[in-house]
Amino acid sequence: MRTSDGDERMQRVRRDAAGLDAPVDEAAALAPAAALFRGLGDSNRLAILRHLALGEHRVRDLTDHLGLAQSTVSAHCLCLRDCGLVVAQPRGRATVYSLAHPELLALLAAAEQLLAATGDAVALCPTYGTRS
Repeated sequence: MRTSDGDERMQRVRRDAAGLDAPVDEAAALAPAAALFRGLGDSNRLAILRHLALGEHRVRDLTDHLGLAQSTVSAHCLCLRDCGLVVAQPRGRATVYSLAHPELLALLAAAEQLLAATGDAVALCPTYGTRS
């Protein structure tokens, strides 16, 4: 059955009214995802998250495990907390950090699988790679 031009116009009007044909600002829509990946974009923060995947840790524990300065670990934990990726709970004079969302474990596992699949391609990337 062939639709008339009037029917097609009505369908377009309905779609426009529903916002289905409205242009999407993809950069704005993806900005939160980009911010998430920037939050994950530091090897020290990834190391902290890897340790927190094993269970909660104090800053002192992370400092000992990672060999980083206490101020560095604290700053990275605050960044991760501000990004909503970890939660902080005061315990006496210490603060204990843990993962805020178990989905983060799946994301990190997927990243490791992707790195295994791409081999050295990411490390050799002229913009973000680790090798010169």
